[in-house]
Amino acid sequence: MTGWYVYAIKSQKDGRIYVGISRNPQRRLSEHNRGDTKSTKGYRRWRIIYQKQVGSRIEARREEKRLKSGYGKEFLRNIPA
Repeated sequence: MTGWYVYAIKSQKDGRIYVGISRNPQRRLSEHNRGDTKSTKGYRRWRIIYQKQVGSRIEARREEKRLKSGYGKEFLRNIPA
């Protein structure tokens, strides 16, 4: 995998959604599911519901911010389970 990705994962425990950026979303998902990330540890198991490759870390941060906005949250909630 090259470049940067913005990703959204959904908790299978309670349906909450977490948005982040990574160079390797699959590895990052494994970290979330192992409990290595403090903010997601209590809501394991996670699955990726959205990922988008972008050209740079700056673009990934911009897209992450958009997905954390009201519009982005609504968009992610409407992705079929």
